[in-house]
Amino acid sequence: MASSVTPTPLLKDELDIVIPTIRNLDFLEMWRPFFQQYHLIIVQDGDPSKVIKVPEGFNYELYNRNDINRILGPKASCISFKDSACRCFGYMVSKKKYIFTIDDDCFVAKDPSGNDINALEQHIKNLLSPSTPFFFNTLYDPYREGADFVRGYPFSLREGVPTAVSHGLWLNIPDYDAPTQLVKPRERNTRFVDAVLTIPKGTLFPMCGMNLAFDRELIGPAMYFGLMGDGQPIGRYDDMWAGWCMKVICDHLGLGVKTGLPYIWHSKASNPFVNLKKEYKGIYWQEELIPFFQAATLPKECTTVQSCYKELSKQVKAKLGKVDDYFNKLADAMLTWIEAWDELNPSAKLPNGK
Repeated sequence: MASSVTPTPLLKDELDIVIPTIRNLDFLEMWRPFFQQYHLIIVQDGDPSKVIKVPEGFNYELYNRNDINRILGPKASCISFKDSACRCFGYMVSKKKYIFTIDDDCFVAKDPSGNDINALEQHIKNLLSPSTPFFFNTLYDPYREGADFVRGYPFSLREGVPTAVSHGLWLNIPDYDAPTQLVKPRERNTRFVDAVLTIPKGTLFPMCGMNLAFDRELIGPAMYFGLMGDGQPIGRYDDMWAGWCMKVICDHLGLGVKTGLPYIWHSKASNPFVNLKKEYKGIYWQEELIPFFQAATLPKECTTVQSCYKELSKQVKAKLGKVDDYFNKLADAMLTWIEAWDELNPSAKLPNGK
């Protein structure tokens, strides 16, 4: 009889699942075995008068634009509209230690043996084991079962550092930019790579927000998805911007970022022509953004995520403001985001990662 008892899910009371959406959440039926016992935060984008249907049996809160304006007041200007970047409002109102965020076109993937992949469980494993950003282990994650540190790995670094972010991948539709989509419209990712890697210190990466988990207490205030969508000159760079800011801050505070497992099944490709319209300025701008983040340094006085983020916003205004006035607006929004975060999370003004 013991085998019929449903196991208590990992971190059941310590994790929120954040989902941005403009449609009914039928996709949750597929995730029911893995998500039903967790609390969901649904951030409804677009028309707030539209009724979003959620399958029965899920424990959730739903916030639309009216709620965002009511809760944040004038500071709601930092939350994007008509763009999935609005998901970061869910990070701000959560009261849990961990966040898992997923898009509504992401389904349960299968491993090479045909078994359903519990993406959330793998993210939790990634977050609860250390990272190794200071020295690369050629057997990848040394804390996984069946692996270890290889010969020549310094014993002084084998304790690792706390993991702040777990970045998952996708089978089927890859997360390509519009030019690549146009050149390779039929390309699908069928390769399942059974690996988790720590992204080394000093290395940036393109963070995708559709299958992502993080330790909100360690890095939450840095997970701002910027100003995108309605009224902005750019879209589809929300998660990229958050990833670049987050990585600079994690490197400064001695925190780790992992990528690889888990996989989800990304079910549909977005329109490449619509994407190109959203992305085209970003495609040019990123040639200046990447060197900016690669060169960015933070003073040792910055010992909290908030202080790091405020300092980064100053550097954005000073160095990227001349690329386009949009970055002056974005730098101001970064400060507004931190002010709003601290108002909703007054106990979070403690040093992080030290």
